Amino acid sequence: MHNQPGAPARPVPGEGGPGGAGASTGTGSNQGPGPGPVRSLFADAALLPGGWRRNVRFDIGADGLLHDVVSGVEAPRPDDRSPGPIERLRGPVLPGLVDLHSHGFQRAMAGLTERAGPAADSFWTWRQVMYRFLEWLSPDDIEAITAQVFVELLEHGYTAVAEFHYLHNDPEGQPYADPAELSLRIVRAAEQAGIGLTLLPVLYRHSGFGGAEPTPGQRRFVLSVERYAALLATLHPHLQRLPHARLGTAPHSLRAVTPDELRDAIAALDALDATAPIHLHIAEQEAEVSACLAWSNARPVEWLLTRGPVQIGPRWCLVHATQTVAAEIDAMARSGAVVGLCPSTEANLGDGIFSAARFLAQGEIGRASCRERVSSPV
Repeated sequence: MHNQPGAPARPVPGEGGPGGAGASTGTGSNQGPGPGPVRSLFADAALLPGGWRRNVRFDIGADGLLHDVVSGVEAPRPDDRSPGPIERLRGPVLPGLVDLHSHGFQRAMAGLTERAGPAADSFWTWRQVMYRFLEWLSPDDIEAITAQVFVELLEHGYTAVAEFHYLHNDPEGQPYADPAELSLRIVRAAEQAGIGLTLLPVLYRHSGFGGAEPTPGQRRFVLSVERYAALLATLHPHLQRLPHARLGTAPHSLRAVTPDELRDAIAALDALDATAPIHLHIAEQEAEVSACLAWSNARPVEWLLTRGPVQIGPRWCLVHATQTVAAEIDAMARSGAVVGLCPSTEANLGDGIFSAARFLAQGEIGRASCRERVSSPV
């Protein structure tokens, strides 16, 4: 449960601690003299930083922020129908979730591909539908669609989102008058919805391993490394001014950037924030693995961890990683990187199933929303 949509919860020590059960957390901004809570919520059980607690009251002030959390309180009587200040919640209370992988504009594709088709249909044919679809999207469309997605996430318990944003150019592949136009539309959508945002502008340079030329359908994605570095520099102060937002980077995939471009994209981010997150699509499709083997004689995750130009560590989120073998799974876990799973995408497109049990015994998994828009890498 968060202070406000998208806001990280304030520390909640009132779950034992010096005062024991029933102690006030004292977490609110209305400490000492001043108005008390205008509304209180009661939960039979809540997951607090120290674990599960019973009979928990959440006090909310007139500003809409969470002012206090108290566990071990007396429960409202089930037959009490008085309009008192305490509202009893149905079910347990959990902290707000984070959607770690979103392509917001794809929400408007719903219904275009979710139907039976020829047996040859695959991720790659789905991608062609997506390319045709995005030719029609204006900046206003992208902002409106993304804001709607963010509202839907909030309605379903997600209070922060990592937006893997790869639309940069106009439908002809030319930069807008403000090269950051579409990225700033994502920022505005998050502000309108009130969700926490990690903006991950994508560097997309090529259509395949070894620096293959991009296809016409990818013209809205492509930036030079220099333009990409300038985009990050433009966005960084915008996100710093927001209370619950930060900038990261997303080299799209090993097939969309060369090793030198991967290194340079991360260097551009490090010049602004050397702790910021790095997300990368990797090993989603069998065809991707085969192409990587033909290019480098190594599988994608194997190449990244053993031959890549940068050190992989806890800043990294490796998205999908579906087509991985045991040695790669173990190496990812040792690196400290998070694996990001997108269950609805990977099921809808028939990608496969990640070996979660093996990885969870050693590492950490994040996930995208199950209300995801059949959102998949391009």
